[in-house]
Amino acid sequence: MMKLALFAGDGIGTEVSTEAVNVLKFVLDESGVDYEIEEGLVGGASYDEYKNPITESTLKLAKESDAVIFGAVGGPKWESLPIELRPEKALLRLRYELELYANLRPAKIYNELMDASPLKKDIVSGTDMMIVRELTGGIYFGQPRGVSDMEDGQKKGINTLVYTTNEIKRIAKVAFEIARKRKKKVLSVDKANVLESTELWRQVVAVVSKDYPDVELSNMYVDNCAMQLIRRPSSFDVIVTNNMFGDILSDESSMVAGSIGMLPSAGLNGKKGMYEPIHGSAPDIAGQDKANPLGAILSVAMMLKYSFDMDNLAMSIEKAVEKVINQGYRTLDIYSNVAGTKLIGTKDMGRRVTSELKGTL
Repeated sequence: MMKLALFAGDGIGTEVSTEAVNVLKFVLDESGVDYEIEEGLVGGASYDEYKNPITESTLKLAKESDAVIFGAVGGPKWESLPIELRPEKALLRLRYELELYANLRPAKIYNELMDASPLKKDIVSGTDMMIVRELTGGIYFGQPRGVSDMEDGQKKGINTLVYTTNEIKRIAKVAFEIARKRKKKVLSVDKANVLESTELWRQVVAVVSKDYPDVELSNMYVDNCAMQLIRRPSSFDVIVTNNMFGDILSDESSMVAGSIGMLPSAGLNGKKGMYEPIHGSAPDIAGQDKANPLGAILSVAMMLKYSFDMDNLAMSIEKAVEKVINQGYRTLDIYSNVAGTKLIGTKDMGRRVTSELKGTL
C-alpha cells in the first residue's frame, strides 16, 4: 500500500495540486498500484482553521506517510502575522521534522519553450541541470537568531550560518550519487573566500569526492556561479550547495528554463520525500485557472522515481508533459505569441497530460 499525504496549501497550490493528483491517480490506477491519499491543511489555510500554520495531527500524518505532495503556502493575507505563525513556517517545520536534508531541483529547457526564456536561444539551448540543495541546515535553521534591542535604542537582527561535517558529507554523497547517473560532474558552490562555514564545506566535499573517483569535482564561488548560470547555463550538470545559496540559484535557474511554473522539486531523506513545485502561492492569479500545473505534475513524477523506484511511470509522465508542450499548449506563464501555440488554463493542461498518458502504461 502506497500511503501519501496531500498538503495543497494556499493560493494556486490547491489548483496545481489537484491536477498533479489527477495525473498521479490515473497512472496508479492504470498500473494497478494500491494507494491511499489523505489530505491535511497547512500554511494560511491551517492558520485560518486552527490558528496554527501546521498542527500536530498534520505533522503526524506526514510522518506516517511514505511521501508528501505539497502545493504552496503564503500570501498577503497572512503577512502581518508574527513570524512564528506565518504560513511558511509549515514548510520549514515539515522539512525539519521529516529531516528532508536533500533538496533536488532539476532545471531543464524544452526545445519548444526556448522562446519563454528571457535569454537567447543559443545560450539556453541544451540546459539540463540538477541543483542539490542542503535543506535542513545553514542560515535558515542556525541558532542564535532573532531581533533584539540594543542599549543605544537600535535593534539588532541575527541569523547564524552553521554547518557540521556530517551535514555536509551526507548532502555531498547525494550529489555524487546523482552525478554518477548523469554526466559524472559535480560543481560545489560556496563562498569559501569570506565565509568560514563554507570553507569547511569545500574541505568536506573534497574528502567525500575521494570515494567517487569516477566523478569530476570542481568548485565555484556563489557570486560567479550566479553570473555563469546566465552566461552559460548549458555547461552545468550537478550543482551542490548550501541552503541559502541553493534557494537563490534554483530560482535563478527557473528563469533560464523559461518559467518557475515548470520546475519540480524533491526534499529527501532516503526514500522518504516531500514533492512540490518550486513556485509560490501566486495569490494574484489564484482561483483564475491561470496557474501552470506542470511543475506540480513533474513533482509527482519525481515522487514515483525517488520514493518508489517506479522509474518507468515517472518517465511516462515526463514524456506526456513534453508531448503536450510540443503540441503548442501553454499556460499564461509560458505563453508567447508564436505561431502554433495555444493559451489554455490550469485544468485543461492537466487534462491534456492525462490524455497523453492513455494507452501508454
